Amino acid sequence: MKPLPYFCHGEVVRGFGRGSMQLGIPTANFPEQVVDNLPTDVSTGIYYGWASVGTGEVHKMVVSIGWNPYYKNTKKSMETHIMHTFKEDFYGEILNVAIAGYLRPEKNFDSLESLISAIQGDIEEAKKRLDLPEHLKLKEDNFFQVPKSKIMNGH
Repeated sequence: MKPLPYFCHGEVVRGFGRGSMQLGIPTANFPEQVVDNLPTDVSTGIYYGWASVGTGEVHKMVVSIGWNPYYKNTKKSMETHIMHTFKEDFYGEILNVAIAGYLRPEKNFDSLESLISAIQGDIEEAKKRLDLPEHLKLKEDNFFQVPKSKIMNGH
């Protein structure tokens, strides 16, 4: 895999509807075009980094890239949990994501509770890692400052 960080953005689309409802962990979903344009050497798994919606503030995030084995997805997805409480949904807005690091491979779980527990652990680990100086500086990257077209992927 190419070195991180990895940057991408795209319009927020409706996902499977399980992040908020089943897991209590809301996610913003990229359209298939963004996922399909990820480099082939981006491994599936759980990553951490920074995200913003439109020209809004930059927040810590975790993102799952892959097949979500617990749900037996047939399409690869990229689901971003932003560590911020938003007042309303932001479907149709542009989501900007800077991936700083890799947490773990995706895996299957024997219960919904164990999946939720793993996600909560991922969030806590991401918070700690993003406070490190080498990751904090990414929050100020020009990527979050410049206007963008609808879709972009790159290092």
